[in-house]
Amino acid sequence: MPPKAPSREALTLLKHSTRPRTTALATQLQWRLPTSSSQPSLQTPQLLAPKSIARSAATYTHSHHAEAVSIIPTAVDTNSEDFKENKRQMDEATANLAELHSKIAQGGPQKARDKHIQRGKMLVRDRITALIDPGTTFLELSQMAGYNMYPGEDVPAGGIITGIGTVNGVQCMVVANDSTVKGGTYYPITVKKHLRAQAIAQENRLPCIYLVDSGGANLPHQADVFPDVNHFGRIFYNQARMSGMGIPQISVVMGPCTAGGAYVPSMSDESIIVENQGHIFLAGPPLVKAATGEEVSAEELGGGRLHSEVSGVTDYLAVDDAHALVLARRSIGNLNWHRNSTPSSNTPTYKEPLYDPSELSGIVGTNLRRQIPIHEVIARIVDGSSFSEFKPAYGSTLVTGFAHIYGHPVGIVANNGILFSESSLKGAHFVQLCGKRHIPLVFLQNISGFMVGKDAESGGIAKNGAKLVTAVSCVDVPKFTVVVGSSAGAGNYGMWYVYASFPLYSLRPVLPLFS
Repeated sequence: MPPKAPSREALTLLKHSTRPRTTALATQLQWRLPTSSSQPSLQTPQLLAPKSIARSAATYTHSHHAEAVSIIPTAVDTNSEDFKENKRQMDEATANLAELHSKIAQGGPQKARDKHIQRGKMLVRDRITALIDPGTTFLELSQMAGYNMYPGEDVPAGGIITGIGTVNGVQCMVVANDSTVKGGTYYPITVKKHLRAQAIAQENRLPCIYLVDSGGANLPHQADVFPDVNHFGRIFYNQARMSGMGIPQISVVMGPCTAGGAYVPSMSDESIIVENQGHIFLAGPPLVKAATGEEVSAEELGGGRLHSEVSGVTDYLAVDDAHALVLARRSIGNLNWHRNSTPSSNTPTYKEPLYDPSELSGIVGTNLRRQIPIHEVIARIVDGSSFSEFKPAYGSTLVTGFAHIYGHPVGIVANNGILFSESSLKGAHFVQLCGKRHIPLVFLQNISGFMVGKDAESGGIAKNGAKLVTAVSCVDVPKFTVVVGSSAGAGNYGMWYVYASFPLYSLRPVLPLFS
């Protein structure tokens, strides 16, 4: 049977084509190049009959098909005895932790709190509540710092409150001394916590607000406070560096600010001081008298009016704590700093996990020797329980893949056993991909270390493990670590335990703050 003649519409399509091509698709027509090297002429098309084996037409696949294959199935039996026992143990541990957090949040002893209030001062957490925008939350960092660290001494929260809050629409790092804890003096852990807050602020370009109410270094521990590169003096170095980088530094002096601590407001971009309450001096009245014989009151030596009207150390004079916090909010409002909208307004619509996150307590449990089914954990923290796993059949003791949390894209690196050479190489590859795509990384740690033994060493575990550590150290994206089990050995370095660590239940609220 002779081939069917091409339709007029097909010939018209070919005639009016504006560029030469090697193949013209018009119904079932095929283009054949002339034997000469010249370009084919659209005016003299050479048409062939359809081949008996024609290429199938492409079909459109809806995006929800791709999403469907990424949904993690669950095999958790919530009615099993193992699940119930895990949940009971974890719920008990969580309740104990919540009780401890509540105790820490009270600050110093009741006597110190009463004395603080009698002086007309607000408690440190009340100050923070008044500072941040109404209806917003405060992400507190390092709340357990100082717990059971110093025998015979109770230092709740390390004597300093740090965290991220929204002030006048701007996300800020707040560093607030708690003077009900040993007069707000700096223990070694206080310094470490202060420096950690500054590091996070610098990494994420968060304006810093210092609520100063401190007696300076804790003298019995001064040997571990002053001398080293990451001790007390580093606070001022960080302030100077951040100010030079254009990250605003705002201080509110609401109590003593003595010795080296006097540099905190002095090195800030703007400083506020409370009259008859805040004092800034390198040496207090007793030391001045001992050194020079001069008798002077604290207000005369470094009070609010002196520094606001004479020395110029501070920029604004407040009548009380509440007034000072209003002035601090005003200063933040005048920064001309970008304001952060809520996650729901600047990210795509997100889905809650398909499975109940409360089941995590029965999945994880408290037995650190028990292997955790990490896919079940991921399924309960990512949007829609959708996880695009990367290299699922290779290096299976490390699970890597792409997901979303609150609509924000994330790369997940999760332990599923000991790290072998294959899993280390896979992890390094995935981390580098996330770096190129500017995707934040979430590490789910349950690691006992890298594999050891003759086979592991001959397979290059040291070199391949180093590649993972190098990739994680060099990638320039936000990193979040969640310890879901244990974290031991050198595997800790490969799974990143430096930048920001959070309890498992708090990951979803935390991530939008760093996007």
